[in-house]
Amino acid sequence: MTGRHAPQDSPRPPRLVAWETTRACNLACRHCRAEAVPDAAPGQLDAAESLGLLKGLARFNPRPMVILSGGEPLMRPDILELARFGTSLGLRMLLSTNGTLLTPKLAREIKEAGVARLSLSIDAPEAGEHDEFRGLPGSFEATKAAAAMLLEAGLPFQINSTITPDNIKKTEAISKLALDMGAAAHHVFLLVPVGRAKDMGPDLLPAASYEEALVGLRLREDSLGLEFKATCAPQYNRISRSLGLPDPPRSVRGCLGGQGFMFVSHDGFVWPCGYLPLSAGSTRVEDPVSIYENSKLFLDLRDKTKYRGSCGDCEYWAVCGGCRARAHAAGDHLGPEPLCPHLPRAKSPRQEARDSQAWAAT
Repeated sequence: MTGRHAPQDSPRPPRLVAWETTRACNLACRHCRAEAVPDAAPGQLDAAESLGLLKGLARFNPRPMVILSGGEPLMRPDILELARFGTSLGLRMLLSTNGTLLTPKLAREIKEAGVARLSLSIDAPEAGEHDEFRGLPGSFEATKAAAAMLLEAGLPFQINSTITPDNIKKTEAISKLALDMGAAAHHVFLLVPVGRAKDMGPDLLPAASYEEALVGLRLREDSLGLEFKATCAPQYNRISRSLGLPDPPRSVRGCLGGQGFMFVSHDGFVWPCGYLPLSAGSTRVEDPVSIYENSKLFLDLRDKTKYRGSCGDCEYWAVCGGCRARAHAAGDHLGPEPLCPHLPRAKSPRQEARDSQAWAAT
């Protein structure tokens, strides 16, 4: 049961929707959120349901950007049809691919379908480490070749990387590689222990290591020479302010799960994000706009007075709030962020208001 609150003012529409178009994938990445498999999983939205989903997303005002994701979306036979249809509805269509299945002809067809930007993944500055992490020998060179095909087709792309113990000291080198490949941006993701990443065990880094890495990234960001963004890292703004620096140029205020962002699974369930596997409803039975605006799950995530522990008390609540997916992996999606070592030095305005309300009620 999803639960609904009484109607209230509509929240800000999602700027970005990620849709897991399929769980089929030709790779076997160690950290895969989707635990992707070689073939499409049972229950995947069919062609008619998929077109209906896009129509539903187009009812948001303004219309969001839509990431066609996976798995590997290029393993879905009708992916170009979906991209064309979304474009015809006025949705800005994006595509997230590992790049290994791309051909020059397909790159041109993706552009003709209206896709505005692609993302490719590079997790190491050299082939051996990247290929081992992604589970396919030759994937590093195939991804670099895909980047060249996209440049030839005139399609902008970004490089995504996930920070692990193996590459935490190499993020600057990966950024340089992304720049050399012609990428428009480099997005660095903090790991969320969900899917196959739950099995990484000792390979998961402690909070202090991520903190050190984010400090280094913030100090270098302005000199990287390309658009940079720390993703699944709401504490990045706190770090920037603690260093006496302005908010990063492409920063977002806190975790976007359910507030500016939503995720649709391969079988039509709506989650706050792809790393937070809690369902707010199904697009097979309900309008995605209604789910986003009215589900109790999403409304709770937007109400930071409900956050517990250090995230509920923190003076940086307005610009951070912690990753709700990692909090969920630790046992409570409204609880504290496990990868944040910061101890609140002062109560947030919301905590003070909450204490005042409690005092008045006594």
